[in-house]
Amino acid sequence: MRKSHPVRRAVLATAATVSGIVLLLSLKPASDPGSAAAGGAVPPAAAQSPQGGAQPIGNGTVTGDAAQTQYGAVQVRITVSGGKITKAEAVQAPKGGQSDRITSNAVPRLNQAAVAAQSAEIDAVSGATYTSTGYKKSLQSALDKARAAGSSGASGSAGSGQGSGSAQARTVTGDAAQTQYGAVQVRITVSGGKITKAEAVQAPKGGQSDRITSNAVPRLNQAAVAAGNAEIDAVSGATYTSAGYRQSLQSALDKAGG
Repeated sequence: MRKSHPVRRAVLATAATVSGIVLLLSLKPASDPGSAAAGGAVPPAAAQSPQGGAQPIGNGTVTGDAAQTQYGAVQVRITVSGGKITKAEAVQAPKGGQSDRITSNAVPRLNQAAVAAQSAEIDAVSGATYTSTGYKKSLQSALDKARAAGSSGASGSAGSGQGSGSAQARTVTGDAAQTQYGAVQVRITVSGGKITKAEAVQAPKGGQSDRITSNAVPRLNQAAVAAGNAEIDAVSGATYTSAGYRQSLQSALDKAGG
């Protein structure tokens, strides 16, 4: 009996060693740092890649395309500084009757949401589904234009503006803006980063419109040059012409690079 003890101990020791090795092998995949890096680090990196690889947003003021809704057009203009949206506003929104109340309630909230989200992924305002949908669509259009401008700026256009390009005069014609009395279309001349000339190549004509246009357009042209942007006051008695002028002027500024 005494002679069998060493053998039994050796067998037990061997069995314990084998069991331990099997246990370590079974635990290794879960505790292996390499597998943890492959499985745990990649998803966060993948989640960050869209932001890291997204096109930069160009600085300036950009107006999105007008989005037609069941109750009227919605058009959004954003101001970008430092690659971020600092201001959002609706330059067009449904008007008349109940739409006035809905617009006055929804648009300020949508403007705030756009700045907070820094994207068009914003929630619709309750009771203003159509306006919210149109707002988001136009906002996305403005962001696309801003990214296109940012991408071209990153490829060297911003640098060229510091050289001879900034001193060379350019003439840009904005999109025609439809008003109740006819289209308004503005053409600007830009030199050294400033508006040096503004003129209306289209304006309402016929009947009383001739008088209103002859009075309002020269004043609007002067205001555009003085302000250097589309934030100009409407001419008294020419509300529709003034609104169309500003819309087309903003379009021309967008095309000129803000």
